Amino acid sequence: MKIYTFHRKQNFPISIDEAWNFLSDPKNLKKITPDYMSFDIISKIDRPMFSGQIIQYIVTPILGIKTKWVTEITHIKHKEYFVDEQRFGPYSLWHHKHFIKEIDGGVEMEDIIDYKLPMGILGQLVHPILVKPKLEEIFEYRTKKLTELFGEHNG
Repeated sequence: MKIYTFHRKQNFPISIDEAWNFLSDPKNLKKITPDYMSFDIISKIDRPMFSGQIIQYIVTPILGIKTKWVTEITHIKHKEYFVDEQRFGPYSLWHHKHFIKEIDGGVEMEDIIDYKLPMGILGQLVHPILVKPKLEEIFEYRTKKLTELFGEHNG
């Protein structure tokens, strides 16, 4: 059983409050997801994020194939981190930790994703040619969009 880890850090010249308010609102996920993925939240989001919250999405990650994805917010520490875990979707395991912390001149945002692909050895074979490049592309897009929204911190 192969479990992969994806890790990304980025810094922005904004307050911890501004970062938390943006990142902890599931509705903002669409703003930082590439348009071609046709990302839509189908859950009713009518309150701030909370532990135990289930969020349902429709997303088109590859080859125009629409996929339903269901995640649960499993852990939250206000203005420090939250964790979402897949309950139903394309991965055998998806555990995504979002950390934010104050740094000189702004905040550092850190994503750590531990994930496992389905289909055993076939999943492992497509990882380097399809899955890993797609995750990198999505997070490059997020970095670009967040930089457009908040500017860039060079500290």
